[in-house]
Amino acid sequence: MLYISMEYATAVHSCCCGCGERVVTPFTPTDWHMTFNGESVSLHPSVGNWNQKCRSHYVIRQGRVVEVGPWSNAQVEAERRRDKKAKAAHYGGSDEMRSTVQQPTILASEPEVAYQERGARSQSLWSRLKNWLGH
Repeated sequence: MLYISMEYATAVHSCCCGCGERVVTPFTPTDWHMTFNGESVSLHPSVGNWNQKCRSHYVIRQGRVVEVGPWSNAQVEAERRRDKKAKAAHYGGSDEMRSTVQQPTILASEPEVAYQERGARSQSLWSRLKNWLGH
């Protein structure tokens, strides 16, 4: 199941490998793009959960999950460097934008509780995510 929030410009889904982790993919000029053709949704580019134990890698195309091959650590690091350069070029090296999430983010159940304890219901998803990540 893919949940899409246009208000928060992001999508959330359960990791497609079945590990049960939730994956957040922000829609920004340098992150993911979502297309809706009137019947199904596609998410581009691929989702690589490199920081997770499962290290799953897949594409969501026209409402279907297409598994793609695993990446080596060198490929992952090369993509991280490319992504960092793309963000710096697009956002002009803003400190705020450099601190945004650069890889799919796996949410655990604890942030929801912590969020409620702080009484921050009016915070944006980005603010809650940044607080949870300690930024």
